[in-house]
Amino acid sequence: MKDLKEILAIARTVGWGAAKILQSYYHGTAKDVNFDVQYKQNEPVTVADVTVSRYILQELQAALGTQEFAYISEETYKSELNQNTTDWVWIIDPLDGTRDFIEKTGDYAVHIALVKEHRPVLAVVVIPETGKLYYAIKDAGTFVETRTDSHPLQISFNQTSKRLEDLTIVVSRSHRNQRLEYLLTHLPITHQKSVGSVGCKIATILEQQADIYISLSGKSAPKDWDIAAPELILTEAGGKFTHFDGTALQYNTEDISQWGGLLASNDQYHDKLCQEAEKLLAQFET
Repeated sequence: MKDLKEILAIARTVGWGAAKILQSYYHGTAKDVNFDVQYKQNEPVTVADVTVSRYILQELQAALGTQEFAYISEETYKSELNQNTTDWVWIIDPLDGTRDFIEKTGDYAVHIALVKEHRPVLAVVVIPETGKLYYAIKDAGTFVETRTDSHPLQISFNQTSKRLEDLTIVVSRSHRNQRLEYLLTHLPITHQKSVGSVGCKIATILEQQADIYISLSGKSAPKDWDIAAPELILTEAGGKFTHFDGTALQYNTEDISQWGGLLASNDQYHDKLCQEAEKLLAQFET
């Protein structure tokens, strides 16, 4: 098998290619721009999702084959789930933030993660409208690149520079429920920033435009492909991404959903916020 740096170079190239295709649909220059929006389990799906999924899978499989790696994509996972016999699995979201893509907010992303034994070891997150690609290898740091530049990205802050009350939490525009609203109302955080894709949310933490992101499942939950790549680019930059009880997230299990409370942060007050969130949820449910 190629080493992870070689594999990452392939994934980055594929990520940029995927971004170019998405932008052709987003800005109306693709040949097939009059695409219908369909719904799968109440989530929108467009021809852009399907086209980019096919592109990513074809490119990765052509370069890396299907013997050493399994591939799980949001658009094709039902035919792939539980069929892999390898510890190495690609988990792909060709278009994270489809609603924002349709509504033209700019908050959409491409997620490509390589998972080994249930944990991410390589990740690429591309945000086409900012022209940035974030990438990471486990224990090798996070980098951000544009078409002309690449440099390390490390979250830095003075522990005394912000009070808990001064932190900013990045929240979803569409995935909200009563339990989450209760948390947002009662946590000692006053500033909120609404952003679409999970990849875009985590990028706001990396770029130090926000400090915290909370996911709280209700009738549904985020899927592996929503979280795996964003988690690694955050943690390799010095942030944290855990369940409220502090345990690590697991991927490529028998359940593709990430149930429960998840908290991502720049690491400032992470443990304290997890404890507070657990306490507030217990109060809400009694």
